[in-house]
Amino acid sequence: MAAEEVTVRPARAGEGAALFDLTLRSVRGLAAGHYAPAQIAGWMGARTTATYEAMIARGGTMVAERAGMILGFVDAEPGEVTRLFLLPEAAGAGLGRRLLEIGLEAARRGHAGPIRLEATLNAEGFYRRCGFRRIGTGHFDQGGDPIPVAIMELPAG
Repeated sequence: MAAEEVTVRPARAGEGAALFDLTLRSVRGLAAGHYAPAQIAGWMGARTTATYEAMIARGGTMVAERAGMILGFVDAEPGEVTRLFLLPEAAGAGLGRRLLEIGLEAARRGHAGPIRLEATLNAEGFYRRCGFRRIGTGHFDQGGDPIPVAIMELPAG
């Protein structure tokens, strides 16, 4: 990543298309080695720009940007980090960990127990290095081939 500083701020109304596109680019670039082509092709399922606009409207979505370009985002609610995605070219430089810390802070507000998340298989090692442990498996289904995920938990405290 360039020397220009990355800033983190709340997502704004109207950025749903950017977050939708970022998610799609992230999945295609970072998850492809862990999922079948049909799973990657159907990943977004019925999600639309409106899905992401609704997420932004709920609050809790933070974006990381540099020079006006969104590089990644995190979304959380009490007890759970619900989404964390980075552009492939932004991965590996510490931005994922920075966004996770912001997501964890939000997930702890009004919640005293462990923090959970559903990790894509390609991201499971990252979350393990951040202190999460696998407590189960699951999947999400957007109408195509089910997408297996690791259900992970960060102990309270």
